[in-house]
Amino acid sequence: MIYMDAASTAPPRQEVLDLVTPLLTSNFGNPASLHELGHQAKRANDWARAQVAGCLDVQTNEIYFTSGGTEADNTAIIGAALGSPRGKVVVTSSIEHPAVLEACAYLVQFHGFEHRVIPVDYAGLVDLEQAAKLIDEHVAVVSVMAVNNEVGTIQPLAQISGLARAAGALMHTDAVQAAGWLDLAELATQVDALSLSGHKIGALKGSGVLYFSNQYPLVPLLHGGGQQGGVRSGTENPAAAVGIARALQVCAEQRNAGTGDGYGRYLIERITKQLNAKGEGLVKLTGHEQQRVGGIVSFVFPRTAGETVLIELERRGVLCSSGSACSAGSTDPSAVLVAMGYEAELAHTAVRLSFGRGIKENELSQVASALVATVTSLVSKEK
Repeated sequence: MIYMDAASTAPPRQEVLDLVTPLLTSNFGNPASLHELGHQAKRANDWARAQVAGCLDVQTNEIYFTSGGTEADNTAIIGAALGSPRGKVVVTSSIEHPAVLEACAYLVQFHGFEHRVIPVDYAGLVDLEQAAKLIDEHVAVVSVMAVNNEVGTIQPLAQISGLARAAGALMHTDAVQAAGWLDLAELATQVDALSLSGHKIGALKGSGVLYFSNQYPLVPLLHGGGQQGGVRSGTENPAAAVGIARALQVCAEQRNAGTGDGYGRYLIERITKQLNAKGEGLVKLTGHEQQRVGGIVSFVFPRTAGETVLIELERRGVLCSSGSACSAGSTDPSAVLVAMGYEAELAHTAVRLSFGRGIKENELSQVASALVATVTSLVSKEK
């Protein structure tokens, strides 16, 4: 089987497993304990925080370890909004992850906030003209993801951040799908808060990071023993922290080496070229043609059923998805594609291929061949 669903969850890296195994077995202490096992755990935690801060080029006291991207998003948006002395307005794009949209819905329902939504175009890019109209002096928080999790489009974060900062609002980005493909230190200079998830980059499930600038107040969501500066109470998890720190290091090493830079473009060109040669209107790339990360490639197939394509691909040894795993079980079309202007029937045919930089080139070739053969076979059966 060839795994092509890394945007849902990536396999744990061996470098991560080697480093965290002692923290899950012999060095299992509580970082708050005063005996030697506790000291070992604290040293591991401190190392992890320093490494993550270094990857983002921020201060160590601006790094908080969380249970994942969802908690990081919720803490940033809800915590910043409730801590802001400004107006009760939050602004997001229309294609944010549910962790962002539902956090905003909570603020609307329980705290009387207004949620303003920036539309996107057919390529998944936010409308900067509309953003300028929506982001004003009443806005407390602006949250726009760096990279869309379904179509891979990279947002013009610097321009959006410029609008937010000119209005005096806090700028947050969900950078979960950016990690591994974009320079996180550069992203961090453009925002005041940034969320990451460990299991998308080869760390452990249940691990995440929130960078939150110490220039802004933050109301904690969890209350208890006051760990992590009182922002994230609860016994700290050194294994999770060390795992995500090591995964970020490997991601940076691969990105700096240029590993896998052309993989996405290879898949796009080969699949579209071969299917277009077999018939007009068999395939359409979703997301921006150029402004996209290499690890997410998404298509719609106007003359097929997306679920049938997924089933047939698995039969041929390729595991992938139709979109966000957080919408698994839903019979509704992709909310992202609908927001981008796709008709519901076409959105239902979406297939997403997502992978890390470490995938083998021969595996990509096999995936392309399997997808072309699958779509060709399904279309020929309908004739």
